[in-house]
Amino acid sequence: MVTTKWAIDPAHSEIQFKVKHMMISTVTGHFKQFNATVETEGDDFSTAKINFSADVKSISTNNEQRDGHLNASDFFESESHPQLIFVSDSMEKLNDENYRLIGTLTMRGVSKAITLEVELGGIMVDPYGNTRAGFSIAGKVNRKDYGVNFSMISETGSILLAEEVKIHVNAEFLKQVAVTA
Repeated sequence: MVTTKWAIDPAHSEIQFKVKHMMISTVTGHFKQFNATVETEGDDFSTAKINFSADVKSISTNNEQRDGHLNASDFFESESHPQLIFVSDSMEKLNDENYRLIGTLTMRGVSKAITLEVELGGIMVDPYGNTRAGFSIAGKVNRKDYGVNFSMISETGSILLAEEVKIHVNAEFLKQVAVTA
């Protein structure tokens, strides 16, 4: 059996989240600092073992005041919980391009199983001879499941922040090593 290691290319990847604000618009944020590795049997991504982490303090919503609040105890509590971590349990191939990824997301010290939808964009060799694989990943979590209970009602009675947080990832991986076991 050949084990292949893949490393994320951060220059060609993005980790985003989206949440409804006042139930009328959506705020998008992303993590600037993250890392991910994948191990597969050969190039078969249905065998993928995935480890991902993001530096919570690298969060950006294009609003410095909001980013500071997101790092505080109302949200990520980054001083006590500096990393957001995902470890895969399984990746089920649905067809040639689509997979269902199941794993554990740990945020604020709380670990919960989540399911993500994965689309394989393709595998190709770049002009420098490196093998690359591209993926689009989507899912959602309930922030309250992770102890993010911040809630506020506006003066007009509307909810300030939705409980559902959508996850959007575009990831490009570089093949590192293939080892025969």
